[in-house]
Amino acid sequence: MSRRYNGTGNQIRFIIILRTYIKIAILLVLCLFCFQENAIAQDTLSVSKPPRHTFKAEPLRATMMAIAFPGLGQIYNRKYWKVPLVFAGFAGVIYAVSYNSSKYISYLKAYQDLTDKIPETASYLELEALKYADPTKYDPVLHPLTYREEDYIWYTERLLQRADYYQKYRDLSYIGIAAWYLLTILDANVDASLFNYDISDNLDIEVEPVINPGMGQLVPGLGLNFRVTF
Repeated sequence: MSRRYNGTGNQIRFIIILRTYIKIAILLVLCLFCFQENAIAQDTLSVSKPPRHTFKAEPLRATMMAIAFPGLGQIYNRKYWKVPLVFAGFAGVIYAVSYNSSKYISYLKAYQDLTDKIPETASYLELEALKYADPTKYDPVLHPLTYREEDYIWYTERLLQRADYYQKYRDLSYIGIAAWYLLTILDANVDASLFNYDISDNLDIEVEPVINPGMGQLVPGLGLNFRVTF
């Protein structure tokens, strides 16, 4: 009896010890699993980079910068290739103003010199338009004996017409400066407005058969219905 009891006690003790080891093993496995998850999370956090700042253009700011100085709006919108075009446009219209102004002043002064009856003022003789004209036929001041009245009237009218012509295009050139200035402002505003506009490449077209109603009733037929989904 004592041996049997001892054998049964040993089995019970063994089972208890085995269960204890199983519980300890399960706890160790759970602890190891939690440790690995924590390490992976820390690695993920350490590897992940901070979010990059995304530039978003503001139309009001771009417009104000373009008003303050031509080209600043394009620089703000990061359209650097447009800056040379902005200054090239201004250079073109400013050159037109300078050219037409100089021509207008030259012809106006020539007209005044030809009609003021003062021999010392003869700038019209230096004009390219009158370079090959004979002053003995149209100048009553320097050549009072040989000039002809009809030639004098014709040349004075021509000088005045040329002065009016260059004055007109000088004024149009001033308008061109203002127009180009406004165009650069509008360009900066539109670029900033469309800077963050999302254009997706996923455009779907669905082709479906349809039945077209006719004369107040359904008439059998076949048609194509195109549906574009953005």
